[in-house]
Amino acid sequence: MDIDKSTPYAGLTPDCVLDALDSIGLRGDGRLLGLNSYENRVYQIWLEEGPGLTLDPGAAVVVAKFYRPGRWTDAQIAEEHEFVQQLAERELPVVAPLAQGGRTLHHFSGYRFAVYPKRGGRAPELEDRETLEWMGRFIGRIHAVGALAPFRARPALDLDSFGTEPRDYLLAHGFIPPDLAAAWTSVVAQALEGVRRCYARAGAVQNLRLHGDCHAGNVLWTDSAEAHGPHFVDFDDARMGPAVQDLWMLLSGERAAMVRQLADLLAGYEDFHEFDARELHLVEALRTLRLIHYSAWIARRWDDPAFPAAFPWFNTQRYWQDRILELREQIALMDEPPLWSN
Repeated sequence: MDIDKSTPYAGLTPDCVLDALDSIGLRGDGRLLGLNSYENRVYQIWLEEGPGLTLDPGAAVVVAKFYRPGRWTDAQIAEEHEFVQQLAERELPVVAPLAQGGRTLHHFSGYRFAVYPKRGGRAPELEDRETLEWMGRFIGRIHAVGALAPFRARPALDLDSFGTEPRDYLLAHGFIPPDLAAAWTSVVAQALEGVRRCYARAGAVQNLRLHGDCHAGNVLWTDSAEAHGPHFVDFDDARMGPAVQDLWMLLSGERAAMVRQLADLLAGYEDFHEFDARELHLVEALRTLRLIHYSAWIARRWDDPAFPAAFPWFNTQRYWQDRILELREQIALMDEPPLWSN
């Protein structure tokens, strides 16, 4: 079935979701709950017990993720799944897709989907030093595995994919208000030049397989005796890039607070993987690229009804004025010394 990419989920009805799971031997009991996801569509689904159920005993609830049509190829999704499975095999606390019929990626009615075990948890307490060191140890272990081999099909995080191309998309599709276009174009050009200077100061740093979107919302903290500590979820943005990409999004507050947080993360991280301190020159550069990329990410999906509903402030005059001010601040921050050196 051909899917209209402007409204990619119009045909993904509750019956379609349940039929998709039924097609791989997982029969729902009729209950499903849409979870808070915009890039993909994610559902918590209650299952009937039956012979097709190959989950852990007693696991009657799963999470099904339906991938956004057209974003990733089958080969790219397969690399994501393979990476997460490699981490799980080394007993890292990640939520890996379940294999049904020997496969983790499934197709139904034009949609591609994967099924995951349900994991609960709360947001980690990032102001706690022990929590940060604990998370640093696990991120270090993730990167030790990520450094063993590169992604072949999935893209890299670089200036072109997160800076130049998003800028060009926003300009070509008329998202910037005409009276702000000159100011926005100028400040983005200055910001990208600042990113280039940061990369030049860092020099040739290693790219490895990353989580890619390692912020507090993608870490579930559990307090149970069986699974105490963090669980890393949603590797949908996994790609090649510098290790610091999976660290800087866990930092917040004023500079002094971020220095302390980074020191705590690296105290745990370097127990398992060496960190190249030159990458600290990239923290504000990577933040700048994420800001530019984020605007284009929303713009590309603006025809999806879920996006105007979830981001009503996007594409207003005030929104683009704020982005100009934000990037001016980033231009100054990129010329400051790195947060910390060891």
